[in-house]
Amino acid sequence: MGESLRALADWLATGPANGLATDALGGIPGLPPVLQTVHLLSAAVLMGSAVLLLMRVQGLALRDHSLLSLRRQLMPWAIGALSVQPLSMLPFLLARPHRYLLNPVFGIKMGMLLVAIIATVMVARRIRLTRSEGDILTRLVAVVALAAWLAVVLAGRWIAYSDYLFWPA
Repeated sequence: MGESLRALADWLATGPANGLATDALGGIPGLPPVLQTVHLLSAAVLMGSAVLLLMRVQGLALRDHSLLSLRRQLMPWAIGALSVQPLSMLPFLLARPHRYLLNPVFGIKMGMLLVAIIATVMVARRIRLTRSEGDILTRLVAVVALAAWLAVVLAGRWIAYSDYLFWPA
């Protein structure tokens, strides 16, 4: 897997998209902080929507709202924010593919993000299908999803500090 990621990073680093992204990030005043702000705000909307629903499944928040109505209200926000996430990160990834693709913390973040999304979708789907207030399986998957979302936040913050966590070889 490491060699595949290295080959992909090498390919991206020498491709035309690398030059376009590097030029845009370095040449358009304010673009990097604007993209990072969009990334963080969309992450807040995505995670806020997902975590509210998951906490409701556990009975820890919004108890006066039915799970089904909460799901209907929150999932469109989560889906919309999820679509913005890769767009706001793509220029950084294209400009510095080695920094991200070869960073073990970035890999952890992406893995945990996949787990978080799948588990949250499973919970949302079970809410729609069962129309219950959260059976034991739904609650267990919600715990997994909550833990994965926490790991995504922590890994996202630690990406910049991976050299301190994983000493360069």
